[in-house]
Amino acid sequence: MTGATLSLAQQLLGFNTINPPGDEAACMAFFADWLQVQGFDVTLSGFGEKRFNLIARLHGSKPGKPLAFTGHLDTVPLGNQTWQYDPFGSDLTSDRLYGRGSSDMKAAVAAFAVACVTHQAAIRAGKGVVMIITGGEETGCDGAKALIDAGELPPVGALIVGEPTANYPVIGHKGALWLRCETRGKTAHGAMPELGINAIYLATEALGKIQHFEPGAAHPLMKKPTLNVGRIRGGLNINSVPDHTEFDVDIRTAPNLQHATIRQNLTTALGDNVTISTLVDLPAVLSPQENGWISGVYRRCQKLHSATLEAKIMPYFTDASLLLPALEHPPCIILGPGEPGMAHQTDEYCLLSRLEEAEMMYGELITDWQSSEEV
Repeated sequence: MTGATLSLAQQLLGFNTINPPGDEAACMAFFADWLQVQGFDVTLSGFGEKRFNLIARLHGSKPGKPLAFTGHLDTVPLGNQTWQYDPFGSDLTSDRLYGRGSSDMKAAVAAFAVACVTHQAAIRAGKGVVMIITGGEETGCDGAKALIDAGELPPVGALIVGEPTANYPVIGHKGALWLRCETRGKTAHGAMPELGINAIYLATEALGKIQHFEPGAAHPLMKKPTLNVGRIRGGLNINSVPDHTEFDVDIRTAPNLQHATIRQNLTTALGDNVTISTLVDLPAVLSPQENGWISGVYRRCQKLHSATLEAKIMPYFTDASLLLPALEHPPCIILGPGEPGMAHQTDEYCLLSRLEEAEMMYGELITDWQSSEEV
């Protein structure tokens, strides 16, 4: 691994980009300046106060679409547990780079950015490279939505998503359907509950039904869809009958399931006392393993793994859910040095050995693309 990759990773980790509330401004400005110094054409675009996306290009001289990398610079909050190590990237111990966003996924962004710089001559003699760097991914791909709505996405031939996979090539991930369920009752004095309608009781009935709700059939690779109630809120004070309750449902799906059908079936199952609204609607991603470029990625990655590589998916979602349809569905691989199990964890870290592997791997994929016949 070059010192440039570790240095850039630590500098990106040094910016507080925790989302919510979300503030990528300083980090994106730093990265934009770094890329411009390295020869990239860079476009920064805002999508709210202190919220930014970035598109960087190294143009090629050969006909054909460029290879694209994508990653996000926002991170989840630190959590309630105390960190032993600096969450902003200053701590290295043995083979670990600590920091919030080290695995998910600032180290990957550093690795593919430096790989592009290292192989810039091949890129300029080939078909070029594009980097799509987003904010707001952690709260439902808000930055990617803004790029799509603004019509700012360039054409690309293939997409590499640097999310944490421990450098294992992954061909897809589950979709995410986040729903808010609300019950409404009638308030009354807590000493005279018979005069009201308790919205918490209505929600409790609905939650009992949700425990037995099946979102749909299993997928051969992604298995059964999952459902989790992750948050509930109701009532204003102890001595009043609550007239409003809401709870949020996280459903993870596969390509064989239609989100509109799942929502309608849940609406029917919960009945008239529950109103459902959609918070996040991100489709599943699954690229064909037999695609020639994806097969080539597998061949390149095989030397990093002792067991024969197999088709694999991840349970989390990525910006690819929205980017792929907007980019007209190029082949896509999810491939990053981060540890999937460390994402969102206290004392999150990325292994330096995997970071070194990723920089090398990204470089090989870059040079392969420039000389390939893929368009």
